[in-house]
Amino acid sequence: MTRQIKKPATVTRRSALKGMAAVSAAAVGPWVVSSKVLAAAGQVNVLMWSDYLPTGFLKSFEEKTGIKVNYTGIGSNEEIITKMKATKGRGVDLCSPTNMRSPQWVDLDLLQPFDYGRIKNLGNVNPAMLRVGDDEWNFQGKGSHWLPHIWGTEGVAWRTDLWAPPRAGEIPSYGDVWQEDVKGKTMMRPHSGMLGAGLYLETTGDLEPGAMKRAYNDQKTMRATWEKVTDFCIKNKAQLKLFWNDADTQKNGLLNEGVVVGQTWDGPPITLMNDGEAVQYRAPVEGSLAWVDGMSLSASAEDLDAVYAFIDYCFEAEPAGKSIDGGADGAAWGGHGYNSAVLGADKFASSQYADVFGSVYPGDSLANLWPWPKEPQWYADVRTEYRNKFVNA
Repeated sequence: MTRQIKKPATVTRRSALKGMAAVSAAAVGPWVVSSKVLAAAGQVNVLMWSDYLPTGFLKSFEEKTGIKVNYTGIGSNEEIITKMKATKGRGVDLCSPTNMRSPQWVDLDLLQPFDYGRIKNLGNVNPAMLRVGDDEWNFQGKGSHWLPHIWGTEGVAWRTDLWAPPRAGEIPSYGDVWQEDVKGKTMMRPHSGMLGAGLYLETTGDLEPGAMKRAYNDQKTMRATWEKVTDFCIKNKAQLKLFWNDADTQKNGLLNEGVVVGQTWDGPPITLMNDGEAVQYRAPVEGSLAWVDGMSLSASAEDLDAVYAFIDYCFEAEPAGKSIDGGADGAAWGGHGYNSAVLGADKFASSQYADVFGSVYPGDSLANLWPWPKEPQWYADVRTEYRNKFVNA
């Protein structure tokens, strides 16, 4: 059966935006297409997460502007950087790194700063998220190299017809994927699943509280912590049915691969919830991992008129809101299931958006977010070392 979704009184879309502003991780106005852009009937090459641009969004943008979007879907920040390095950014106009990855881009010379004067709908963007670009992506003082686009979290999803969290209010834990009753029926993405395991171990006393956050301080501290996390994950690897690395793998795991509970992004299971499947996503007791995925401008971008037209359309409230869950058009438009950095976008999502939002972020979930810290390259390299050790065990 599909669990009925109820909206807790303590959670609203307004409180969500305040919550994201508080962690600083993570509008409505006319959109005007210049005659120059229309005449050019150009194209924009977008390297973006695999489920972020629904069919309805792409069709609507092309019909309105005459501009074609060449959309290449990706599943990780590492993939973005690898593809951009391989071509020195040629063939890509916009890519979509996550907010905390700026240290890995600052010395690559693959991006160029945005010209805020060319973005008519910039005032529609959540200012707390916009400041991330101004503060953390202002390379060499040349201006922001990153604009916020979509925000969301990573937490716990499960099959409501096969399992339920044992805690009051059905609040899950990252530790649920490691319990004997779901052995061989769980899934995670390796590196973030290991982080979730570490946060769980902080609650059991196997790690000191705050250990996973302090691991970002220096390599010696990180290795001491991640050795324990890796040993735990390898010892309990039989819990896992599969590893995922994109939205479709998560959906398929829950629907067709026998996964009962997993650590997932919010978007894929929420899309299944909107489709009436027996699935629930919810922020875990340890705090959901919060992120903002953005847009960055390739240093090799060619048709800048088309690029800025695309950015402006992303920042228009109606298409941004309909892209969440299809809005009134539903499945005909399609949706990614995440949240928009555009203020007022929620007004154009479907009527059930607020109920779903309240269901996945109940109580004090928004005050308990665990925003991904800024990630230096040494951290990413060492984490990959431990991730590979776990996966290959």
